[in-house]
Amino acid sequence: MSGANTGGAPAGSRYADQRPYVVADRLDDLRGPTSGVVSLDRRLDWSGRARYDLSSPRRLASMYETVLREATAPDDLTQWLDGATLLRLWPSLVLPPQVRNLWEARFPDLARARRHAA
Repeated sequence: MSGANTGGAPAGSRYADQRPYVVADRLDDLRGPTSGVVSLDRRLDWSGRARYDLSSPRRLASMYETVLREATAPDDLTQWLDGATLLRLWPSLVLPPQVRNLWEARFPDLARARRHAA
C-alpha cells in the first residue's frame, strides 16, 4: 500500500492550524470591562450564552477563552479583554495550542505566568 497516509491528517491541514488568530500588540492596550454583566457580539459568541457575569470566575474565564479563540480584529481584543486580568487568568484558560503559542511568543510574561502556576 505504498503512498497511503495512515498517520492521520497532514500537519497544517486542520482548521485550527490554518485559522488566523489575532494577537494584541501590547497587553497595556487591553482595557476591556472587568466588572458587571457583558454581552459579546453575536459574531464572537453564537452559543446562546453570550452574556457573561464577570463576577463569576468561571464565566469570566469562559469569556476570555471565547474572545481569544474568535477575535478577528485587534479591536475585538481591546474591547473585551483587560491586560492585567488576562495575565492573571492565563494559566487556567483552556485554549487551542495555536492561540497559546502565538500569545506566549508575543508576551513572555504569559509564558512565565503559566510556568509559575504549574
